[in-house]
This record gives sequence, C-alpha cells and structure tokens, in this order.
Amino acid sequence: MPNYVLIYKGGAMGQSEAERNQIMAAWGQWFGSLGQDVVDGGNPFGPSRSIGANGSVGGGATSGLTGYSILKASNLDEATEKARGCPVLKGGASVEVYETFNAM
Repeated sequence: MPNYVLIYKGGAMGQSEAERNQIMAAWGQWFGSLGQDVVDGGNPFGPSRSIGANGSVGGGATSGLTGYSILKASNLDEATEKARGCPVLKGGASVEVYETFNAM
C-alpha cells in the first residue's frame, strides 16, 4: 500500500492552554480513527530558510507550510478522503496530499 504525505498550510495551536488541549485531543481522535494507516504522525514546522537555484539563501520559506503527516492508503482518492478529517482544517488551514514513491 502506498504512502501519502499530507502537507499542512496554516492553522494555529490555540491561544490558551484549554484551546491547545482541545486541539491536541482532536488530533489524537483523528489519528486514532486512522489506526495502522498512520505511518508518521508528523510534526509542525518551525523556522525555515529557502535556497535558490543559484545557491542564494533566503531568510525564510514563503510557501506557508506549517507541518506534515504520512499515511498509508490504497490510492490518492482514499488518502484524500482520510485527509478530509484532519483537525487542521477546522482552524482555517488547508491540506495538500501527495503520493510518495521509492526512487532509490
């Protein structure tokens, strides 16, 4: 079964401890519903840099990516359907779904 990386754009961790706990509980519930299909729950992204084709280094990436997770699914449609339940969507963020494959 192929792996799919879910890339998150946007979202927030919540302002108060109660909000953060509620958000983390939603993530735990979602991951729990996916069971063995969670390959890597992932993590949020921190500070970033970008490197241009000419080797120049920029102070931060401009893509707005905020984190990732990796799931198993039979096909892209199934992976996309699983991603539709992601809690980050409730906070106004978006999710991009990509199939991965072994290149080496």
